[in-house]
Amino acid sequence: MGGASSRDQMAQSLNSTFFSQEELNKLKSDYETGGLGKVRPLIQWKIKELDNTELNIAVTGETGAGKSTFINTMRGLQSDDEGAAETGVTETTMEPTRYPHPNLPNVYFWDLPGIGTTKFPANKYLKEMKFERYDFFIIISHSRFRENDTKLAKEIKRLGKNFYFVRSKIDNDLNSMKRMKVNEEEELEKIRNDCVRKLQEAGIPSPSVFLISNFEPNLYDFKQLNEALEDDLQNIKKSVFILARPNLNLEIVERKRQELKKRVWMLATLSGAVGAVPVPGVSLACDIGILVGGIIDFRKYLGLDDASLQRLANMAGKPVGVLKAVVKTPLVGEITPDLVTRTLMGLAAVTISALELVLDFIPVIGSIFGAGSSFLMTYKLLNDALNDLTENAQRVVMVAFGTDENGRHQTPIQ
Repeated sequence: MGGASSRDQMAQSLNSTFFSQEELNKLKSDYETGGLGKVRPLIQWKIKELDNTELNIAVTGETGAGKSTFINTMRGLQSDDEGAAETGVTETTMEPTRYPHPNLPNVYFWDLPGIGTTKFPANKYLKEMKFERYDFFIIISHSRFRENDTKLAKEIKRLGKNFYFVRSKIDNDLNSMKRMKVNEEEELEKIRNDCVRKLQEAGIPSPSVFLISNFEPNLYDFKQLNEALEDDLQNIKKSVFILARPNLNLEIVERKRQELKKRVWMLATLSGAVGAVPVPGVSLACDIGILVGGIIDFRKYLGLDDASLQRLANMAGKPVGVLKAVVKTPLVGEITPDLVTRTLMGLAAVTISALELVLDFIPVIGSIFGAGSSFLMTYKLLNDALNDLTENAQRVVMVAFGTDENGRHQTPIQ
């Protein structure tokens, strides 16, 4: 039963986009011939790849378009936060400047100098920016897209990279129209259609234009922009991008939970393959070190560490103590082996005990039984921890922003 349960869990989780079809076939074959131990090397390598994969996002456009502010918003930072990109009404970016994500150090947003300035004329811009290093490009304009923007887009396309047109400061446009009592949705559509038409006339066949305000990331086209960026990334980089997004609404928190669930079975496989230590009070075993490491990572990705909570409080304009007050899990403090056993074993002891009775009737020898039981225990405990942390992250978001990405009152996603 232990081996069969492990095999079922693995088969259910092999839909993960982290693996190529060839890798999936090898995992299945190796498991059939050698159990958890034989699949461990590939799993271990894949986890390392998840931790080390770089994502490089270029943000460019004309001077004054709001590139630096956009980079700060995408990283969940205010202009006065540590590590924020410098902002200003004049060109503050004089060379390609790399800004790492505060929680994912291998995710970089590049603030590129404005195209068409005296220092960076359009005909030399692409070469000097070393465009081949970037995964995709975001071209920002605060008014109409100009000739330099379309030249840039055509060259990016020639290089085989994706690009996205972003019309920033859309809140300024709408504020200036309020006296005329215009229909906001109709005006947004007019602005979007005008941008698309001008780009088509300049030779961009099917441009997608996103209307945003850097100061309202839950409004206008910010959600659609992030979805487009996510959809065009593949496999691991797609997962990295999802985890890099600030917790602006409940939908983002849920997307992160789903991504992290794909990692649970891999960590459980390592626990089952390396041989585990019995946990006091529970006859099944698990690798406490893997549990501790997994919980710390989950907490960081879900924005529940102190630094992330402070940044979110700054974005929401609320005291950080208000956000921390709704965090009820002990898993936000120091994560120690003792804390893990005390916090998670109560529920596990109840639900695993029935499974133990079944396993006792399975005539398997020690190492096989140990691998299967360790996999089951680690899988369950990490799932419980992930659900607990996600529920706390949801409460934090509701206190911080109160509404979802469509302006509705937010309720937890079960």
